[in-house]
Formats: sequence, structure tokens, C-alpha cells
Amino acid sequence: MEPTDNDRRAPARYEPGEGCLTTAVRLPVRIVVLLLVVPVRLVWDALAALGRAVHRTALRPLGRGLAWLWRTLVVIPVAWTWRTLVVAPLGWLWRTLAVAPAVWLWRYVLTPVGRGIAWLVRGLGVGLLWLGKAVFVWPWVALWRYVLAPVGRGIAVVVAWLVRCLVVVPARWLYAAVLTPLGRGIAWLVRGLGTALATLVRWIVVVPLVALWRYVLLPAGRALAAVVTVVVREIGAAFGHCWRVAGIISRAVGRFLGTVLRWLFVEPVRWVYRTVLTPLGHGIRDGIWKPVRQALRTARETVRQTRQELRRALFGAPKEPQPAAAVPPRREPGAPGTRTLGSSTTALTKD
Repeated sequence: MEPTDNDRRAPARYEPGEGCLTTAVRLPVRIVVLLLVVPVRLVWDALAALGRAVHRTALRPLGRGLAWLWRTLVVIPVAWTWRTLVVAPLGWLWRTLAVAPAVWLWRYVLTPVGRGIAWLVRGLGVGLLWLGKAVFVWPWVALWRYVLAPVGRGIAVVVAWLVRCLVVVPARWLYAAVLTPLGRGIAWLVRGLGTALATLVRWIVVVPLVALWRYVLLPAGRALAAVVTVVVREIGAAFGHCWRVAGIISRAVGRFLGTVLRWLFVEPVRWVYRTVLTPLGHGIRDGIWKPVRQALRTARETVRQTRQELRRALFGAPKEPQPAAAVPPRREPGAPGTRTLGSSTTALTKD
């Protein structure tokens, strides 16, 4: 069980000048938390060591073997089957039976028919548009431009004059002479009532509440927050300190158990191997194995020689290979096309 960084780190020191509440809370909290944390830390370290050992020796090789089997027995055959037996035939059938006929139909049948229909519809649309304009649009445009528009302008001028004389001028006089003074009086009255109500609410509700908050609730809340903060901080610090102490205890227990196991099992086995088995193995190797190997090698050589002598006695000695005849060195190749100096038939030197 290897110590972690939190185990190696020393407990944090408290700042000087702490109050009596902190000092009174710290010691009992640490004792209780230490009694609760030490068994948990021992069990945690033991489970962590066991989990690492199981993962390293069993789960990781098992996972690799299962992954290899899955890839070899399932993924590769399924992928090959899908590519070779499903995708390729379906793709060929799709291209042959659907794509190629559809392309031919679109290129040589639907496209010419569509172009002809579009040309016909365009011509009919142009004719109908011209006919509609001539029958419906142009008469109404002339009626609007030369009859309705002048009549509408005149009616608008008359209506505007009537609205100004009958509505705008009386409404302006009513606003300036009646509504404005009345509104100012109502605003002054509402302002006075609002000021009086605000003063009453301030002295009856707000001031007592502010005094209650400032002189009663705020000091009590601060005191309660200070107590809760101290308790929570001490509990957290106690948990951290006791966790590190439990780690030290767990590491000491682990080392003790390792030492006991080493002296009870490892050292006796090592002593037996070094004192008994190693000299015994050397004696067996030097006294028995090497002479036996030498004797076997000698017997094998004797059997080989005996077999060769029997073969020679029964079938005779094998023939010695004849050496190849020595070929005298040639200073110049003897091909018919050899170049000569001063003569066309004889070379400069001959063998």
C-alpha cells in the first residue's frame, strides 16, 4: 500500500489567536472522527491494493483476450461478410436495376418531355397574361387614374377640413382650458397623499424593521454563523487530519504484515533455495548431468563411426571426386571476330 500525497503532507497548522470555542470543539471532534475514520481507511487501503492486484493480474489480460477473440471471431468475419456478400451484390443490383434505368429514363424520356411541356406552358402563360391585362387590368387602371383618384382627392380635402373644424379645434380648447388645470389639481392632491402615506409607512414599518434587523437579527445571525463556521471547519479539518493519520497507521500495518510474511515465508524459501537447492543442483549438474551428457556424446560418436565402417565394409569406399582438368589461361578470347594489328587473319599473340 503506497502512501499518497495527502498521506505524506503534514497536517496544516492553525493560525494563532483562535478563540476558546475552536479549542473546545477541536479535541473531541478529532477523537470521534479518528475512531470512525481509522477502520474505514484500513478497509479502503486493503480493497484498493486487492483491486489493483486483480486488475493487473486477471482483468487486464482477460479483457485483452476477450477483445482479441471478439475482433478475430466476430468483427473481422462479420465485416468481411458484410463487404463481400451484402454490400457489393446489393450495390451492383442497385446500380444495374435502379440507377441505370432511372438515369436513362430521365435523360432520354422525361427531360425532352419536360422541356416540351415547359415551352408549351410558357407560351400559354404569356398569351393568357396578355389577354388578362387587356380584359381586366387596363380598364380598371384607366378608371382609377382618370375617375376614382380625382374624386377621392376631393373627398379627402373636404373630410380633412370638417375633421379640423369639428374635432381638432374643440378638443384642443377642451384640453387647454379644462383638462390641464383639472389634471394639475389632481396631481398635486395625489402627491400630497403619497408623501403622507410614505411618511407613515416609513415610521411605522420601515424604521422598526431596520432597527430589528440591525440591532437584533444581524448580530444573532453573525454569532450563529461564526459558531456554525467553527464547527464545520473543525469537522472538515478533523476529517482531513484523521484521514492522514489513518493512512500512516494503515501504511504501518501494511509494512508490519509485509515484514511478517517476508520473515515467515520469503526468507525461509530463499534460505532453502540458496543453502540446499542451489548446492544440490550444482552437484547434480556436475556429478551426474555432465558425465551422462559426455557418455551420450561418446556413445553417439561411436555408433556413427561403427555405421560408417559397416557401410564401407558392405558397399565399399565412396569414389573420390575427380578434379577438373586445368585450362591454360588465354591472353585474348579466341572468337572469330578478334581484332588484329597488321593482319586481318592472325591475332597479335596466340596461346
